[in-house]
Amino acid sequence: MSNELLFSIGFLLFIVLILALDLGLFSRKEHVVSLKQAGIMSVIMVALALGFYFILITEGHQLHGIKDFAHLQEIVTKHQHHIELLPNNFEGSLAIYKKNLGLEFLTGYVIEYALSVDNIFVIVLIFSAFAVEEKYYHRVLFWGILGAIIMRFIFIFVGAALIAKFAWILYIFGAFLVFTGVKMFFTKDEDEKIDPENHPVVKWASKIFSIHPKYEGKNFFVKIDHKTLVTPLFLVLLIVEFTDLLFAVDSIPAIFAVTKDPYIVFFSNIFAIMGLRSMFFLLVNIIHKFHYLKTGLAVLLAFIGVKMLGHVYLEKLGFTTQHSLIIIVSILVISVVASLVFPKKILHK
Repeated sequence: MSNELLFSIGFLLFIVLILALDLGLFSRKEHVVSLKQAGIMSVIMVALALGFYFILITEGHQLHGIKDFAHLQEIVTKHQHHIELLPNNFEGSLAIYKKNLGLEFLTGYVIEYALSVDNIFVIVLIFSAFAVEEKYYHRVLFWGILGAIIMRFIFIFVGAALIAKFAWILYIFGAFLVFTGVKMFFTKDEDEKIDPENHPVVKWASKIFSIHPKYEGKNFFVKIDHKTLVTPLFLVLLIVEFTDLLFAVDSIPAIFAVTKDPYIVFFSNIFAIMGLRSMFFLLVNIIHKFHYLKTGLAVLLAFIGVKMLGHVYLEKLGFTTQHSLIIIVSILVISVVASLVFPKKILHK
């Protein structure tokens, strides 16, 4: 059994353990998640991600089972790590590789975590449009995570295979991210509305399932006259999954701008979306205060797109993963600070 497979199995078992604890210990009774609970869970999830970062910078070579200099060179070339190895110095080169691997994970995590904020904007609109009770938010987001993990796994490893075979796909990803960033920059919040009756997922589901007209507590399904019907809560779950699919189209290419190692892309992605639920409850009531954050995310996507388009020239200039991380964090900090310093004016009619 390969090191990659063992590492991945261990990682997935760890994620399953967290989800099982969440389901068994924290979700026995439907309730509104408090700000304190959300804060504690957010701190725990960020701490776990940072813990994984430290594992990578100390034991990252175990991921691909690197045992000698030749194998290290092979992995660095295969995944296009932008580092200079030290000739005839395996230990020194390995230290450089592990440090870079950790930085790639951390940068990918920050990108995905930041873009998740835009996902939260849309999820809030979905819950509001479908009049979902707050005590059922956690249930929808919990089961949404499972579907997201499966979708991300497929997207990431298929994407990595395509990039390995057709390097020019990176330029398509880059152009797409620039386009998405520019589009997001000029899109107003008022333009984003959810129409429950005409949403494409609702129309599709109406053709596939028999739909119950009203909510039945926390149930996704209800049995009436020996016939199984889906409830509106299940429709909301499908729409949240569909929304995550759309956001994955943006976020996954963005992380491929940082690393071509599909395992690092997957690990950083999953840690970020695992933290999405707790961050949702932390920000749901104050997210409107960060009105410049969406502008910052637009600039972030455009920057990553430009980086993908000009990666050859940037590498020649000595542009590294560390530089990317500094720029990304700076964009996010500036957008948050600007939102607080220049609050949005509320017009009263």
